[in-house]
Amino acid sequence: MAVELEVADGQCRLRPFSCELGLLSRPDGSAAFLQGDTSVLAGLYGPAEAKISKELPDRAALEVLLRPKVGLPGVLERSREQLLRQTCEAVVLGVLHPRTAISLVLQVLSDAGSLLSCCLNAACMALLDAGLPLAALFCGVTCALQPDGTILLDPTARQEQEARAILTFAIASSDRKVLMATTKGSCSVEEMQQCLAAAQRAASTIFQFYRDSVRRRYSKS
Repeated sequence: MAVELEVADGQCRLRPFSCELGLLSRPDGSAAFLQGDTSVLAGLYGPAEAKISKELPDRAALEVLLRPKVGLPGVLERSREQLLRQTCEAVVLGVLHPRTAISLVLQVLSDAGSLLSCCLNAACMALLDAGLPLAALFCGVTCALQPDGTILLDPTARQEQEARAILTFAIASSDRKVLMATTKGSCSVEEMQQCLAAAQRAASTIFQFYRDSVRRRYSKS
C-alpha cells in the first residue's frame, strides 16, 4: 500500500510505503516495512522469562538488536540500537510485565536512505502486531537539509550524501511529541525547528498508514 505526502513546495514528499504484518511464525509479532527501496524486517519476542542477570523488578527489560544487511553489527548499529531502545521504552508499558524480557530484532534487508526512520516504523508495527500494551504509537521521519536550505523528507541514500545535515525524529501519536532526535551535520536552531515541523506533518500521514495496514491485516484474518 503506497502513501505519499504532498506539501505545497513539492519537496516534502514521502516515498511510497508498504508494510506486511505477521510474516514470521516464531516471533510474537513481526513486520516488514518498506520505504521506497529501504526495507527492514522486525521480529518481537516476549514478554518472556528474563535471565536473572537482566531481570528488572519493576518492569520488563527491553533489548533491541539491529543486524546489518551484511557482516556483523558495528559502532553505527550499536548507537542506533540505543536510539531505538530509548524510543520503544518511552511507549511500551513495561510496568505491566515486571521481571520479563522483551527482545526486538531488526534485520536490514536493503538500505537506500532514511534507514533509521524505517527501523523505527518497522519496530512500532512489530510491537503492534505482538499486541503489547503501548502508551502511544510512534513513527520515524528523516529530513535531509540541502545546501540551499531546502528540506527533503524521507531522503534516498544519494540525497543523504548531498545533504548538509540529516535529522531523524521519533514522533509519538499523542500530541506529536518528540521521543528521540538525532542529527548528523550542521544546521541552525531555526532549521531544526523547520525540519521538526515538516516531520510532525508527515507523522500524521504515517499514523494513518499504520491504521490502514492494521485494519487490512485484521479484515483478512
